[in-house]
Amino acid sequence: MVVRVELIVRVELVVRVVIDIGHPAHVHFFRNTIRNLENRGHDVKITARNKEVALMLLSLYRLEYTNIGENYDSILKKALGMPVIDYKLYKTIKSFKPQLLIGVHNPYAAQVAKLTGAKSLIFTDTENVKIASALTYPFASTICTPACFREILDSDKHVKYNGYKEIAYLHPAYFKPDVSVLDSLGISKNEKFTIMRLISWRANHDIGLKGIKKEEEFIRELEKSGRVIVSSERALDKKLERFALKIPPEKLHSLLAFAQLYIGEGGTTAVEAAMLGTPAIHIEADSKGRATGESSGNFLELRDKYDLLYFYPDTASALKRAGEILEDKNSKPEWGRKRERLLKDKIDVTAWMTDFIEGYPGSFYEYRRGSVQQNF
Repeated sequence: MVVRVELIVRVELVVRVVIDIGHPAHVHFFRNTIRNLENRGHDVKITARNKEVALMLLSLYRLEYTNIGENYDSILKKALGMPVIDYKLYKTIKSFKPQLLIGVHNPYAAQVAKLTGAKSLIFTDTENVKIASALTYPFASTICTPACFREILDSDKHVKYNGYKEIAYLHPAYFKPDVSVLDSLGISKNEKFTIMRLISWRANHDIGLKGIKKEEEFIRELEKSGRVIVSSERALDKKLERFALKIPPEKLHSLLAFAQLYIGEGGTTAVEAAMLGTPAIHIEADSKGRATGESSGNFLELRDKYDLLYFYPDTASALKRAGEILEDKNSKPEWGRKRERLLKDKIDVTAWMTDFIEGYPGSFYEYRRGSVQQNF
């Protein structure tokens, strides 16, 4: 009888890592891990595309980066621009000779890693993104998702962690709300206000989806329960400009923490609100009129297990729930208790990422085999 013994050896050496930023949320997701890796003596190179305020945030957090181009809006431009971005990324990192390229659902990092012989580590929490996944997953070395992720991926590549990507930057160890943001907007500490989010619908995962229609009517309904502040990726109608959020982008999370409600089309913002103990309502429907949250593992878990987030395919249902939350004086304290329960259940995602990257690829086999407990 032949007995096969697998010996996993983790060797702690200096790691050369490239982290590619394609969205402002990715700056938040990676920034604490980048600092941890640098403080431990590892070499980290950041590349980025000019998507909304991503470059501004990198500069704000004093993270040096190389701009490798614009973020393409249309599907056609994305397709034609992919080899251009691949080439720019390849040219930028060639002399750096990284062992690992990292990104969030990032085809460029996965493809260029394959081309150069490096490994790629791809994070995602969004299921069934057909085009982006087809361009990313076949080239990826490892794919990391929350444990609640529902899509079936290649088991030889897939690692799950017990958390959400938003915990990486909104965990109490890394984030404390700045109350001065209220003064900057003339909001009193006892004043009720709602944050509403409108997106551009230009991302790959937004194809065929729809959100809030008749924004003006929607805002008027919300205004019956207090002030409304709108954060928008798309240009607002002139009638709605008075609602526009006008604060530095790094202050948004503090504002979310003090809001009585978040409601809108931004999925990441909805999860961020939930992580901060703010009631969150997401509005998005697929081409068949179903709420997209029904196929999203993190949304389902946040609704069904923690009761922190709700999602609807239509504005009528969303406004009804919003009214119930805003009328309940106990909503905010109740959500705070729900948040505490969630944080006790979940890991410090930044600590996990740092350890995983530092020990890769040995860490990959350790976590897949369950030989390391996720108790960060």
